[in-house]
Amino acid sequence: MSFTNVTDDTYDAEVLQASMTTPVLVDFWAPWCGPCRMLSPLIEEAGEEFSGKIKVCKYNCDESGNIAAELGIRSIPTVIIYRDGKPVATQVGAVNKDQLTDWIQSNL
Repeated sequence: MSFTNVTDDTYDAEVLQASMTTPVLVDFWAPWCGPCRMLSPLIEEAGEEFSGKIKVCKYNCDESGNIAAELGIRSIPTVIIYRDGKPVATQVGAVNKDQLTDWIQSNL
């Protein structure tokens, strides 16, 4: 598996703390969201493609919601890249593979 599922309970360790050494991409999604389902396999592919350069996490907004609420996320999918414990880039909405790859590459 090329990604880590995170929840409100694991977010601090898996995302914020981990981003102190390696950039972390977090995909905020929900199972009922069509654009999320379209983006999900691309996120997973990116985890494999950028293996060792970025950690990929998926945050299910239906199973957890506190972090998404704290971040003010109102639309999904929302993808955020963290570095040094802070968000450095945000992408809202579904994108194609080339757009996602270019976005990740430009924010590493």
